[in-house]
Amino acid sequence: MVIIILAGELIFALPFHLARFFRPTFLQAFELSNAQLGDIFAVYGVVAMLCYFPGGIIADKVAPNRLMSLSLLATALGGVYMWTGPGVAGLALLFGYWGCTTILLFWAAMIKATRISAPAARQGLAFGVLDGGRGLVASVFASGAVLLLGRYAIMADGNFTNPDQALGSIRVLIVYYSVLTAITAALAWFFISSIRAQPEAGQPAATSAVLGETLTNPLLWLQAGVVICAYCGYKSLDNYGLFVVQTFNWSQLEAAQFTTAASYLRPVVAVAAGLLADRIRASRLTLGLFSMLALSFASIAALTELNPSVLLLTIMLALTFVGVFALRAVYFALIDESRLRLGATGTAVGVISLLGFTPDVFFAPLTGRMLDNPESGFAGYFLFMALVMLLGTFSAWLLVNKMSRSQVAAAA
Repeated sequence: MVIIILAGELIFALPFHLARFFRPTFLQAFELSNAQLGDIFAVYGVVAMLCYFPGGIIADKVAPNRLMSLSLLATALGGVYMWTGPGVAGLALLFGYWGCTTILLFWAAMIKATRISAPAARQGLAFGVLDGGRGLVASVFASGAVLLLGRYAIMADGNFTNPDQALGSIRVLIVYYSVLTAITAALAWFFISSIRAQPEAGQPAATSAVLGETLTNPLLWLQAGVVICAYCGYKSLDNYGLFVVQTFNWSQLEAAQFTTAASYLRPVVAVAAGLLADRIRASRLTLGLFSMLALSFASIAALTELNPSVLLLTIMLALTFVGVFALRAVYFALIDESRLRLGATGTAVGVISLLGFTPDVFFAPLTGRMLDNPESGFAGYFLFMALVMLLGTFSAWLLVNKMSRSQVAAAA
């Protein structure tokens, strides 16, 4: 499980960590606007979307250790090309390549391995540990990256004076994350092999009949709606570094330190959310979290217009970190709560992810243009997020009611 956690986060380090924890520096290094970076992420999202469903079917047929190891190695090799400092078109091609390497052979295999590792009564805890562990991995290695940035970067008051300096520092971080990803590929090959021998409680592997049963389950589609909204919340955190630079006038280094420090909330929140989900049901917890986040994002949108104290706004931002991290920890625990076949876990994950992670296609291009527009800016951005969380609240409410009726019918 430790290696699954390590692999589950480091495979996304090159495509996402650099732009998440070091966004102002990343934009300067590659001379990108928010809209251009959003379009680059959209290429990743389109390719990933095409890979989720076939990846789920593959995960029901091939041992997870082989799938995950090959994915990690292929992702690390992409870092070699990124180090050369490609332009917008080159970055778009690279992120499209990563859309395949991080999803096709990896994502469903990781989720299935996690589900197999825990009994039904501990699914919330299992996925909480997975996401909390991934969060801890992200935070620890991002802290190392921040130290590298501070030690090797030529900065004036925590900022880079030109794109060449920013690119030189980003290259150090590219090497750092590429090496870590390659090492994890070897660990996955040798230490996740035992999962292949796990029994699936006598249930059949994915067949056409099982596939049809899975695809016609309405709970599957409601879970996809929950994941769409929750993942938008997670993607929204990518812009917090830029927000504190523009709103609080913090330096690029201070922004990286803030987003890295906030990421340490994830392991604690994820495990706590997993334990709570096992007590009150993941679906009910999801409903409460969406409601809280809708109110929080709406409050930040209002506060941004009123020019509040830095402390108050920072507390509100921290509250959204907590809500989003808790949602990520439990939304795949809904699969077991809805009683989908264990033998079709990969297929279910593929379908849910196909729809649920579509924000990889539309979120960054949409919000990038929103942030580049001075008339909307961050106030409009956070209001948009409040509306998305309201939609998530509605989806979760429908899911809670549908699951409750299904359980009553089963008991009768």
